[in-house]
Amino acid sequence: MILFRYLARQLLQVTAAVTLILLVVSFTSRFLQYLGDAVAGQMTTDILLLLMSFRLPEFLTIIVPFAWFLAVLLTYGRMYAENELVVLHACGYSRRRLLGVTTLIALILATLMGLLSLYAAPAGLQQTERLRQSQQELTEIDLIVAGQFQEFNRGQRVTYAETISETGQGRQLNNTFVVVRDPTPPEGESGLRVMIAETARPVLDEPSGRRFMLLENGVFYDGTPGQADYTITDFVQQGILLPEQVGIAPVLEEKALPTLALLGSADPAYQAELQWRISVVLLLPILSLIAVPLSKVEPRQGRFARLVPAALLYGVYFMLLQVSRDAIEEGELPVLVGLWWVHLMFLAGGLWLMLRGRPRVSQASRLASGPEGQPS
Repeated sequence: MILFRYLARQLLQVTAAVTLILLVVSFTSRFLQYLGDAVAGQMTTDILLLLMSFRLPEFLTIIVPFAWFLAVLLTYGRMYAENELVVLHACGYSRRRLLGVTTLIALILATLMGLLSLYAAPAGLQQTERLRQSQQELTEIDLIVAGQFQEFNRGQRVTYAETISETGQGRQLNNTFVVVRDPTPPEGESGLRVMIAETARPVLDEPSGRRFMLLENGVFYDGTPGQADYTITDFVQQGILLPEQVGIAPVLEEKALPTLALLGSADPAYQAELQWRISVVLLLPILSLIAVPLSKVEPRQGRFARLVPAALLYGVYFMLLQVSRDAIEEGELPVLVGLWWVHLMFLAGGLWLMLRGRPRVSQASRLASGPEGQPS
């Protein structure tokens, strides 16, 4: 029990550290992508942290198996390099017993990963989908970021607001600059209009249900760029018609569907997603079987000797799972074969590594021993 607690503490500490590092890298990359969408006016900035938190279980299902694999290699590689495991083996603590303890810890971790993969990750993706769909109901004014020029309606309108304030009538843009471009202007007109207003706010025309951006106390310039022939007009109120809201019903991909909705389905895409979620659970014990024999290093090799080959091996494992998943979705691979052939192949590889690394007693040593195993 003392050894079990010691090994579990060492493995889980390294797993947590590697997971944290990889999670920070993944979060930073995805957050920058969402931030770019917010700056481009495709979503508001107040939902960014919610989106990231809902995607956390999905990130963990991908990161934790790799972190566990590296943790076994790093922990046991250090223990071999410092002769801790050499002493344990000499005291009768065999590699098979070490594998049993490692697999037991992996199964406990796999149970938690199963909850994330089968329940938490799909639920988080559903919430992410709902948040993104809610952005469809926002007006252009809701997406404006103060101090930035932003394009809307495929570049036909550019809007800038110096500051943004909240009033009793909703969001208000202050010191607003709007450029409206008509792609097909009437003959004799430039199709370009520049408007500068003190304030702008959204309004809804009740009879028609159309939305407008109402600019107040401003001036607009109508003319051809590069020419001095233009018209200046002052206005008290000027409305700009905003694009109509498109009612888009949430379309949940296979990743966001509950696991119960995937069970019993004959759709290959659903079966591929179900097998992928189960694969997250199978990865941990199979990776343990591979990592334990690979972690053995000679004293002069150092603890990181097997790290790069092992990482490449995991990359091949993960790539084959993804390729098989795509093949199932496209109907090129039978569902019965599915992802299981990849797991069986690496399971067989792990067993071969364990048998290959098992210490053998030479014939000469047996002949030199007495009938009871003592030197003759």
